[in-house]
Parts: sequence; structure tokens; C-alpha cells
Amino acid sequence: MFPNSILGRPPFTPNHQQHNNFFALSPALYSHQQLIDAQFNFQNADLSRAVSLQQLYGNVSPIQTSFSPLFRGRKRLSDEKNLPLDGKRQRFHSPHQEPTIVNHIVPLSGERRYSMPPLFHTNYVPDIVRCVPPFREMPILEPREMTLPEAKDKLSQQILELFEACQQQGSDLKKKELCRTQLQREIQMLFPQSRLFLVGSSLNGFGTRSSDGDLCLVVKEEPVNQKTEARHILTLVHKHFCTRLSGYIERPQLIRAKVPIVKFRDKVSCVEFDLNVNNIVGIRNTFLLRTYAYLENRVRPLVLVIKKWASHHDINDASRGTLSSYSLVLMVLHYLQTLPEPILPSIQKIYPESFSPAIQLHLVHQVPCNVPPYLSKNESNLGDLLLGFLKYYATEFDWNSQMISVREAKAIPRPDGIEWRNKYICVEEPFDGTNTARAVHEKQKFDMIKDQFLKSWHRLRNKKDLNSILPLRAALLKR
Repeated sequence: MFPNSILGRPPFTPNHQQHNNFFALSPALYSHQQLIDAQFNFQNADLSRAVSLQQLYGNVSPIQTSFSPLFRGRKRLSDEKNLPLDGKRQRFHSPHQEPTIVNHIVPLSGERRYSMPPLFHTNYVPDIVRCVPPFREMPILEPREMTLPEAKDKLSQQILELFEACQQQGSDLKKKELCRTQLQREIQMLFPQSRLFLVGSSLNGFGTRSSDGDLCLVVKEEPVNQKTEARHILTLVHKHFCTRLSGYIERPQLIRAKVPIVKFRDKVSCVEFDLNVNNIVGIRNTFLLRTYAYLENRVRPLVLVIKKWASHHDINDASRGTLSSYSLVLMVLHYLQTLPEPILPSIQKIYPESFSPAIQLHLVHQVPCNVPPYLSKNESNLGDLLLGFLKYYATEFDWNSQMISVREAKAIPRPDGIEWRNKYICVEEPFDGTNTARAVHEKQKFDMIKDQFLKSWHRLRNKKDLNSILPLRAALLKR
């Protein structure tokens, strides 16, 4: 779909593909010598590039632009004005240019149609020597078009209008993807065998226009020690951002959390990003959720309005002890799976081989295109489903003894492990079995979440107006 990316899937040579040698690094942890090499790469990074971010983001077509160095600050440019011509830094030019192909994810709202974006891109040619080698092209898969559900009542109409106004557009995804492409090239100067993936809501089908970008830097397919190795890797990446890319990246922060990240803002696209190391399960669950998103046409509008509702009532922020967006999406999917006439199945049960944790990362992007739409006999409209969702978690779900499991498509008894014992909310991660809602560790926050479900259910049941629980004007302004 985008040059040099295929939506976060890195290209590889046929030789790599045939031998399944996805990452050339040893399964062992990064050795001391490898980290020294990365530090050496940082100190000797040549930042001249064939295409600048400004050109890629600008209004001029990349095919028509002349080349200029990438990531060069104002100070360097101003200094060069006073240098003789032969004293300026040599610039490296390339005979190749990569075309930018944009597939619009959402057609005009009047058409009331949306399609699943294709995950393949053809005719890619690398434009610089250090670029990732080209991947053997695969056949383009046609996107699956889905009509939006009908809205015969006021509440359902409000949900659809909010969805169409706030859903992530193709242009939003393009900005994030262009930044990912350039950052992958920069980071590969430190860790040549690494790959950078776009993950989370930007790619799983549940993003909004204001969604941040999540990036996963994969240095090998084996786990890394997040307290030591991942922090050291991110320290080098953070230093690279601060010293080499300050003209295009602002406010880079190294957050030394349980899973450390580098937070930063891309000045060109104005998108906020979080970058982690080797959170491979995040890549797998991105495409699992993407499959659910396009499995049934009521899923995406319902998830979007619930995320907006939770954010408005301050119960959608894991950093403040409430629910993460990921947990909320799993809660919606679980509810749709547990209706008397389910709207969603467990696709992990139906297609166990397609969602096996053993599938290599460079193949997981293919899965959503291989799962056909799910035909449910449940004809509930969006308004009734929103009401049912609030009622289910306000009055029916047993928070004390049950765990939400999308993998099993039902509520199951809580395990007795330490991660589940004495926890207020238990939401199973579909791949590694951890608790995605572990951030809710205070009873006060848990009571606030339950109370909001109950109050919102009562209000919406009485008025059948989305404004009673989510002021639409405020939601549209945030988008």
C-alpha cells in the first residue's frame, strides 16, 4: 500500500524468505559486542539521504522533486551558505525514486461504504544503498468492501455519523506510515537487522483521526529483557533522535516503565508516537483485531463510539489506573461473542493455524485477507448493541469470578495465578494469556468504571439519545 512498507511488513529478499531467516540475529540476548557495534554505528552514522521527510510529506509529488539530505537541522543549512561549493558535505544521489501510492481506506461518507485496505504494494525499488532489500512481490489482494449497517432509529444514526466523522482516514495512516519508513532507515544505522512495525489502533481498524502512532522495533524474534536490554537499545535510539533528528522529531522522552518506550512527536505530521522494543505480541494482536474489525460491519462503529464514551468519562487511560483502549476493544468483542445469537465467533478457534503464535512475523499481515466475513443471524441495530454492551458490564458480567476471553468467545473462570489473583478486572490477552487490564489496581478506579457503566446504561435507556452519555459536539471536535 505504501512504499517500502506494506503497512509495517518489512520487505525481504527471496533468499531470506526461502530459508525463513527472518532476523539474522542470534536467538541469544544481544551480546556486549553487538551493543558496542550499535554504539559505534550511532557515532558514525552518515545522515545524508536520498529523499527528505519534507518532500515526502509536502504537496509536491516525490517523483517530481529533486533530492536533498534527510533530517538536517536549520543550523547546518545556514552554516553551509557561507562555505565554498567544494567545502560542503558531499550529497549522495540515487537513480531510483519510489512512487507513493495511496489507497483511500474510507470513500466519501455519502457512499456509506468502507473497505478493508489492501496489504500489498507492488513496484517497489530501493532508492538508497542502505535501504532494506526488496521483497519478492506477492499478488495484490483486492480489498473486501463492506456496506455500513442501516440506521433506522435516531441512536443508531448518531453512532454512524460519529463513526464516519471520526474514523481514521487514509491520509492519517499515510502520514504515520511515511514516518515509520524513514525512522526504520535511521534505526537500521544502529541495528542493521532490525525492523520497525506500525502496530495498535493505527493499523487494527479501530483508529480515529486523533489516534497516536504505536511503533514496535523488532531486533529479533526472541524475547528481550525489558529491564536491561530493551532499555539499553532505547537509550541509543533516544540519543539518536535527540542529536541527529532534532530537526524532525521533538520532545523525545525515554520512559523507563515496566515495558520501556520512547515517546516523541513527528514535527511534520504532528503525530505523537510511542516506540517499544520487541513487543512481538503487539504485532500479532494488531492483525487479530484487524480481522475482527472487518469481519462484521457493526463492529467498527460500535467500538469507536464506546472508545469515545470511555474517554469522555475518564475511564480510558491505563496510565491513570483505568482501562486501556486495547482492553476496551477486547471487551466489545467479547460482548458481541456472548450474545444469545453471537455477532462474532472466536476466529482463533475457527482458524487456529492462521493465528498460531508460531507464524513468522513477516506472514501475519496476510491473515486478515484470508478470513471471510462472518454471517450472523443477529439483526440488532447499533443503538440496541450499545445499550446491551452497557447493560452487560453494568448488571450481568461477574467481575469477581469471571475473566473476559476473546480467545474462548465466552466468560471463563479466573485462573489462580498471581497475575489474576485479587485483580479488579481480568481481560485475557488472546496470544500470551496475560491480563490486559492489570492497570486497574485501585478499588476506587474500579468502582468509578462500574458506576459509569451503570449510570450510562440508565441514561441511554431512558432517552435513546447519544448526547445523554456522550456530547456529540465535543466528541466531533476531538475526532
